[in-house]
Amino acid sequence: MVDPIGNKAGAVADRRIAPVAPVAAVETVKPAANQVAPVQSSAAVLSGEMAARPPVDSERVAKIRKAIEDGRFPIYPTTIADRLLALKLEWSPNDPA
Repeated sequence: MVDPIGNKAGAVADRRIAPVAPVAAVETVKPAANQVAPVQSSAAVLSGEMAARPPVDSERVAKIRKAIEDGRFPIYPTTIADRLLALKLEWSPNDPA
């Protein structure tokens, strides 16, 4: 047979209210006197430097532009179509689809 949840029929729990003593007032928190300067890591410095520059490699853009003007830049329609479809369908180039 399964016992019911809660008090058992024969057990009586002590239900008296426990007395509580008064508590002293809590002292307010004071700011720390020795403020520690934030640590500058190399990653923080590098990210700051990268944020200051535009995200475009202007030298690479100039090389590609020159190759297009000279007719030396290879154009593969299938690669362009694949990348346009991947962009449209939000596929990652590394997905094992």
